[in-house]
Amino acid sequence: KPPASLGVQSVAWCILAGLVTAYVARKWRVYTWGRCRSKRSMVGKTVIITGANTGLGKATAIELALRGAKVILACRDIDGGLLVATEIRQLSSVDKVVVRYLDLASFSSIKAFVNGVLKTEMHVDVLINNAGVFQCPYSTTKEGFELQMGVNHLGHFLLTNLLLERLKNSQPSRIVVVTSSLYKRGKLSVPDMVMDEGNYDKKLAYANSKLANVLFVRELEAGDVKGDWGRGRTLLVLVWSTRTWDVT
Repeated sequence: KPPASLGVQSVAWCILAGLVTAYVARKWRVYTWGRCRSKRSMVGKTVIITGANTGLGKATAIELALRGAKVILACRDIDGGLLVATEIRQLSSVDKVVVRYLDLASFSSIKAFVNGVLKTEMHVDVLINNAGVFQCPYSTTKEGFELQMGVNHLGHFLLTNLLLERLKNSQPSRIVVVTSSLYKRGKLSVPDMVMDEGNYDKKLAYANSKLANVLFVRELEAGDVKGDWGRGRTLLVLVWSTRTWDVT
């Protein structure tokens, strides 16, 4: 009969092997899943990124700037945007980063932003609709729409449509809409698309806004903007991978 110590050692080795396997699998996932393998240059391209002062938007801005793109950081937090711009200039040798004020909870702010872009940018090659708010207490946009639907969808809807002609004239161009897998929990109906305070459910409101993002991209692909100039793209992200909950 083998000594008891051998049984303990066998269990220990099994546990160690399991831990090593889990560690290797995690590292493999980190370095292979969802990584952009393209080395395409973005020199000569102009990219607009909403909410580019933090999280996913910031990381995207840095990567595109390193590839040579002119990056327009469309931010409500100008100070945060300027810090990101400084960081980008320190990391890249090309000084092509611009910070512009954009409040997606205000149609007048969106229109002012677009007017500024159209005056200075002869072409817009990529629009990345990244900014958003996440399951916040009930609040409204300047126009009175529930904040999550107003910022996450309606604001970006207006922004995209106001820039659409410039994007079409800059072909091949792209529109990227950052959404969430929580869109699957959305339950949209036209009469109740925008909740009021009486029937507000912050989780459902967020899911509905993300579902609206997905439907918007489908319409972009299926509608009269379809063609060689470019197509809309939906990017699914986990809600905790970026600071979408920061509404201050």
